[in-house]
Amino acid sequence: MTEKEFLSLIQSDKDMMSLLKIIADLGLKDSWLAAGSVRNYTWNVLSGRPGFDYEPDLDVVFYDPDVSYDDTLALEANLQKAYPWELKNQVFMHVHNPDTAGYESARDAISKYPETATAVALRLIDDELELYAPYGLDVISRFEIHPTPYFKASSKSMVLYHERLAKKDWAKKWPQIKVFQD
Repeated sequence: MTEKEFLSLIQSDKDMMSLLKIIADLGLKDSWLAAGSVRNYTWNVLSGRPGFDYEPDLDVVFYDPDVSYDDTLALEANLQKAYPWELKNQVFMHVHNPDTAGYESARDAISKYPETATAVALRLIDDELELYAPYGLDVISRFEIHPTPYFKASSKSMVLYHERLAKKDWAKKWPQIKVFQD
């Protein structure tokens, strides 16, 4: 799937565009719909299912060093009054990955997610759709799970990668998934 085809798919989906508009209207710096939200949506559509199903995985990420951890939690709690979404300030998320320095932007954080298929994000900027997929869309459209180069470079990170594979068990929902240990 090319970037143009992917963006066309997103633009033609009223629910996805509404979701991206809500996120844009939050006014958070460097904010994106990311990770499982975009990956699962794509796998669902490619599998002939509705984009959003009974297990929405809506991950809203942003990067703002001026928003404290406690303020981020308050923002998330307020957001969850209307939407069951996760809201994570990527300024603080590096602590969840072994031996990881602080991130410099949301894109930096996304590029260091565990799997290449998870390292993907969308946003609206001035009503224009923007995609960030540092490892491309091919692995997503082929239903492949690979560790990102960042995770492959660390044995501690690869332990986390394998734990996530076992926990997520994506093949149960999408049997065409191919998992790579490399």
